[in-house]
Amino acid sequence: MQRWRGLDSLPGGWGRCVVTVGVFDGVHLGHQELIHRAVSLAHERGLPSVLLTFDPHPSEVVRPGSHPAQLTTLRRKAELVEALGIDVFCVLPFTPELSKLPADEFVHEVLIEKLHVAAVVVGENFVFGHGATGTVDQLSRLGHRFGFVTEGAKLVTVPNAQPGDEITFSSTYIRACIDAGDVRAATAALGRPHRLEGIVVRGDRRGHELGFPTANLSTPRYAAVPADGVYACQFSLLSNGGPRKAAVSVGTNPTFSGRERRVEAFVLDVEADYYGQRVAVDFVERLRDMERFPSSEALVEQMHRDVERTRTVLDQSG
Repeated sequence: MQRWRGLDSLPGGWGRCVVTVGVFDGVHLGHQELIHRAVSLAHERGLPSVLLTFDPHPSEVVRPGSHPAQLTTLRRKAELVEALGIDVFCVLPFTPELSKLPADEFVHEVLIEKLHVAAVVVGENFVFGHGATGTVDQLSRLGHRFGFVTEGAKLVTVPNAQPGDEITFSSTYIRACIDAGDVRAATAALGRPHRLEGIVVRGDRRGHELGFPTANLSTPRYAAVPADGVYACQFSLLSNGGPRKAAVSVGTNPTFSGRERRVEAFVLDVEADYYGQRVAVDFVERLRDMERFPSSEALVEQMHRDVERTRTVLDQSG
């Protein structure tokens, strides 16, 4: 898969292509439907498939300070879409100038003049252009005028617990699940566990003193960190190595009157120093709330139970 940043240096002789456009944060099951359709349509036409996304998140440029929690880093997003068969992962820097571009000019300048689109695949709720005034209907009309096909795919929904109600899989819905600590619901919408990536940094070594040395993650600024609590997770080095079971604490460590919110992973059955390494934590199940214990001995007893529960949950999840 080719990876581009911006559209100023496209390969010489770049011809027509099939494009899917969006932020694609999380690359959830709804996004995957769009990507599968774009890849399939590209294969039918013998053309390359292009996923066009944006960085930073458009909301941060349009309304500074409103950046939503980030489900996937750009690097992780690229990995996921490559696995789905996309030929080109293109990141378009979202600037104030781009945010002011009217919808028809965005289509003409980006999709037609630069990418030479033959087909565009988007979700049925897709909006674009200045003020988010561009719609799928407008995109379709512009396609008729300039010679490309537009497909507006239906959103992916599943039945809710309430009869007659449905849940629409979206990045907003998944963020709400993670914020509530419902990582199982997030997994159902993502098609895989929610992942946090980060660099292991030195903590206060209290876990080591208690017999449970932890890897303390420094996560990206906008990372979607689950609600405070203890979780059964899979822990991986991003450089190499398969996943290992881990009991992960998210919170301020109230037993010791902590103030800094941390993500701390106790990796089962391993004695290793992960300091300075890039790691990933995949959240499988929430075990319990964050609690304040009357003593360090009571905390240690609970941590032993957390470890055994983690082992059981991950063994059962395969």
